[in-house]
Amino acid sequence: MNINDVKLLQSIRSDPALTITLPTHRTSPDNKQDPIRVKNLVTAAANRLTDTYGKRAVEPILRRLEALAGDIDYRYTLDGLALFVNQDTSFLFMVPFPLKERVVVDETFYTRDLVYALNRTPRYWVLALSEKPTRLFEATRETLQEIQTGGFPMTHLGPGGARGIPNDPAINQSAYRDEHHRIFFRQVDEAFAPFMAGDPLPLALIGVDRYLAFFREVSKHSDAIVATLTGNYDTATAHDLGRLIWPLVETNLHHRSQHVLRELEAAVSGQRYCSTLGEVWRFAHEGRIATLLVEEDYHQAALVDESGQRLTFIDEPTTPEALDDAVDEVIAAVIDRGGKAVFVPNGSLQAHQRIAAILRY
Repeated sequence: MNINDVKLLQSIRSDPALTITLPTHRTSPDNKQDPIRVKNLVTAAANRLTDTYGKRAVEPILRRLEALAGDIDYRYTLDGLALFVNQDTSFLFMVPFPLKERVVVDETFYTRDLVYALNRTPRYWVLALSEKPTRLFEATRETLQEIQTGGFPMTHLGPGGARGIPNDPAINQSAYRDEHHRIFFRQVDEAFAPFMAGDPLPLALIGVDRYLAFFREVSKHSDAIVATLTGNYDTATAHDLGRLIWPLVETNLHHRSQHVLRELEAAVSGQRYCSTLGEVWRFAHEGRIATLLVEEDYHQAALVDESGQRLTFIDEPTTPEALDDAVDEVIAAVIDRGGKAVFVPNGSLQAHQRIAAILRY
């Protein structure tokens, strides 16, 4: 699942729209309980729909729901599961982050937990560069899911790839082959561009030295590259690639967080920053935050006043109007307005009460 999937879900309106989310497990014996939990939630959802709308009105939704639940392969579950069903369509997502157990019936699908999890979880793109073929993955930590749309996977069909190099003594065969590799990897970069534009994440590269060099030479996304894994991994599975590339990405993301902390120090000196959750909340909703810095485990329940500008912190969100986590709300607000959020180690922002921001102006 990526942010474009969430946007699609958010664009759908129908009454009723059913959302079921729950945490799941990757390994036995813990995953033995997952089918039982899904069955119980499906039953609870069916009862709620029937009680509210009547059995005849929701019968198509219940059929879709039963079919969707029957499609779950519990051998491959990750950390969370989300089901979305209405009269016309259904979606099933296995996600590499835990979700709260919920059954929500509304006029829109419930995506808030997905948005917050996507914003808080380290995500990145992976391009495994090869002639046969180049593969694109969306990655969350060590979990890689291959993209099979938008032209991917891409095979080099030109000279030096699927086609041989002309047997002409007047042609420098090495230079000719290299130039067509550049053309191919430029095509890869162009095909990747819409994915990066829709979800601008860090990029990790995998491939032999020559392919890495060609891609860097022609790519418009070189500034996004955070890690490279050198070698021929054409036959490696997504699982194996994730196990190898994630430690490299994780190390680089740590270096990036240290760099952003230094940028915050400069912003403080230039009086172009804000601190504390209450102040950050206000600037985030004004669209003034360029970079938000948040300690990794910082969460805070809160109430918002009628103006929408002032927070009152609470221990537990015991009322419907309370925010489960105002920090997640701020992160979403910053990203929605074109800013970026960076997580830093706990204790890094002690002087700022665990959250700070570099302002645009």
